[in-house]
Amino acid sequence: MKKKKLGKRARRGKPIAQVAALPYRRAADGDTEILLLTSRQTGRFILPKGWPMKGRPDREAAAQEAGEEAGVVGTLHEQVGSFHYWKRLKDTFVPITVKVYPLHVQQELDEWKEQKYRRRAWLKPDQAALLVDEPELAALLESIAPELAHF
Repeated sequence: MKKKKLGKRARRGKPIAQVAALPYRRAADGDTEILLLTSRQTGRFILPKGWPMKGRPDREAAAQEAGEEAGVVGTLHEQVGSFHYWKRLKDTFVPITVKVYPLHVQQELDEWKEQKYRRRAWLKPDQAALLVDEPELAALLESIAPELAHF
């Protein structure tokens, strides 16, 4: 979605939605690990996320973002929650709601579309929660760990 269009939607009070993958895997010790990546502009730790795609289910869009942004492929599950954040535009901020879909990672690609712009980090859920800036995302990461063990 173009930034100009985002600003217009926000001024009209229309909700703005994104979709995110929550990449996870089982570590050698059996614990769950979550993959975070850095954002392109600020270097903050985030989940791979993007805009819904016309004609595609949100979970498929989330899987595509995981492949492009984080270079991971796997099995996607149903939505487990959402979080809110403020997206920075040129001269304003707009509120965004992000739907989150767990992605059980089966393959990490050696090369992917955005690898020049991002770093990946596999972390325990409590560590991941400490690194993200969004309080609702941090709470989701902490609460989801037991659930991920059963997927």
